[in-house]
Amino acid sequence: MLDRRRITLFLVFTFGFSWAIALAIWATGGLADSRELVGGLTLALPLLTVSMFGPAFGVFLTRWITKEGWEDHRARFNGPAWPWVAMLFGPTVLSVVGIVAYFVVFPDQFDASMPILAEQLQAAEDLTGEAVPIPAQLLGIIQIIAAVTIAPLINAIPAFGEEFGWRGYLQWKLRPLGWMKALLLVNVIWSVWHWPIIAMGHNYGFDYPGAPWTGFLAMTVFTVSIGGLLGWSAERTGSALPAALGHGAINATASLGALFLATGAEPSSLLGPFATGLGGGVGFIVDGAWLTLRAPRGFEVAGT
Repeated sequence: MLDRRRITLFLVFTFGFSWAIALAIWATGGLADSRELVGGLTLALPLLTVSMFGPAFGVFLTRWITKEGWEDHRARFNGPAWPWVAMLFGPTVLSVVGIVAYFVVFPDQFDASMPILAEQLQAAEDLTGEAVPIPAQLLGIIQIIAAVTIAPLINAIPAFGEEFGWRGYLQWKLRPLGWMKALLLVNVIWSVWHWPIIAMGHNYGFDYPGAPWTGFLAMTVFTVSIGGLLGWSAERTGSALPAALGHGAINATASLGALFLATGAEPSSLLGPFATGLGGGVGFIVDGAWLTLRAPRGFEVAGT
């Protein structure tokens, strides 16, 4: 039986917290014209990071008000090891699948020399007057290695702010609906939660057909896709922590395709090469559909 009261409270607190911060970002210039704090860091970035903790805030406040307790907090290092490994490295594999698929369809946009990094290095040289002692491709390799190894662990910290709510609380509250319905509902709600910052240009910018509505739709496809993977990890381990790790890995690798964009290429953000695009995210789309359609082994509807 659905605990409608706690579900409603969680959603009100979660959306209220994060959307209030989105309103503050909009009121201070949005993402495009946010006030610079120091060294190129704008006010929008720390505010966006704080907004990621909205779902965790929703969990804490809901549990406190309803006196739910913390016995089933689902933030433990438990479960089999292989879902944890899958969350660390799986997103990289799926991102690469999407990158390859995108550039197979749009080969004229591909440049293995990583011109975007070459341009950044040249800009640094022009600014300092000193040559940067590293070639663009070597820098790109270093960035890719960091994105696969270190970045997921760092990104998992703010990602936990989301996953503690979505995969550690709401997914379990919706289990009486059955695997597919619960998973789809969580991930559509997760998409809607993103919509204010999508409207401000996050992930897709502004220069795409049907903005921002098609951006909302593309984000829904993306959250439903990756949410299948993240939700599966939570179900297999009983913890939101692997999902936080996987979410961190996705954030670290989702934009790697941009490294290979040719100078002058003008890709549609709705298609890729970022994983948030329908083409760049094809690996996640296929994987997410498969996991959503297949209830994890041993899954039982709560309360039955």
